[in-house]
Amino acid sequence: MKDNQRLQSLDALRGFDMFWIMSGEHIIHTLAKATKWGPVEWMSAQLNHTDWNGFTFYDMIFPLFLFIAGVTMPLSLQKKMDVAGVKYTYLLPGEEKRKLYKVMLKRALILVVLGFIVNGLLKFNGLENTRFPSVLGRIGLAWFFAGLISLNFSVKGQVYWLIGILLGYWALMMWVPVPGYGAGVLTMDGSLESYIDRVLVPGRLHDKVHDPEGVLSTLPAIGTALLGTLVGTFIQRGVQTPLRKGGLLFAFGAALVLTGYLWGFGFPINKRLWTSSFVLYAGGFSVMFLAVFYLVIDVWGYRKWAFPFVIIGTNSILIYMAAEGMVDFKYTAGFVFNGLIQYAPLLWQPVFAAMSVTFVQLCLLYVLYRNKLFLKI
Repeated sequence: MKDNQRLQSLDALRGFDMFWIMSGEHIIHTLAKATKWGPVEWMSAQLNHTDWNGFTFYDMIFPLFLFIAGVTMPLSLQKKMDVAGVKYTYLLPGEEKRKLYKVMLKRALILVVLGFIVNGLLKFNGLENTRFPSVLGRIGLAWFFAGLISLNFSVKGQVYWLIGILLGYWALMMWVPVPGYGAGVLTMDGSLESYIDRVLVPGRLHDKVHDPEGVLSTLPAIGTALLGTLVGTFIQRGVQTPLRKGGLLFAFGAALVLTGYLWGFGFPINKRLWTSSFVLYAGGFSVMFLAVFYLVIDVWGYRKWAFPFVIIGTNSILIYMAAEGMVDFKYTAGFVFNGLIQYAPLLWQPVFAAMSVTFVQLCLLYVLYRNKLFLKI
């Protein structure tokens, strides 16, 4: 990769990730009901979160996005590093770092506030009905602290931080007793993570006794973002050929998946608790996905197929907020297409309705992309 070359695979992978949240899942669910075809029904099942322990494709959408945010960190600082004449982010001059701290803190706080808004803060339904933890808030906080680590420690130091975070979170969850439950109880109401949320988090928790974006589980989420910064540094500064980089990334991802799977026997893979095994397992698949996208798009040059994902990925925060209820795409799509959809077979009408929502969303994103209008934070 050339130093000044943007990785289109990152935008495409981010867009692929967001596609399922914004409307892709509804296409698969309706298609599964219409066709009763085994592979599609399997995909439909994969597009649901696990109830507690376990893992589905839908469980990795959030950590994949956070991982990508980490990957972009060293890549986005390339120009500053070139000007300073340094090879790694931690070697940037102190004055440059202080400027970056302010920018990073501002971005993190904006994401936290946007998370409040997505959760309905502006409805003003009272403190007890307001949920403060959020997906965007976790992205902002985890990305911010992972960035602080990457700006102040060498690659080896970042690896030590990652290992320390994962082992430290495991030790806290397994050894610190929870009043009324004891230590190492990894249930929704008995875990240390849930207990801390009930004590510290104001307002409403997502599951009354537990919140999947709570306080303590943000710690291992920092590990997910930090894994991304390490991978980004490898892509940016590795001396291997691009083809070899892609192969090594895929092998590294597979090793992480295996490690996370084995650790899961003692510390279950659990997205809601964001367990250390989940960080490695989901992180491994994230690395493997990135390796495939990197090889296909940036190394072998097959880019046209990924364009719909690119226009999603370049406005990912915007489409996430819009799809989470701020824009009624279903109403707009129905207004435009329901006159035609009503002539389709009854069983297939939900499929075409779901596809029409995606079409409207992509049209909006295409117009924004062509006019270079991006929500940048």
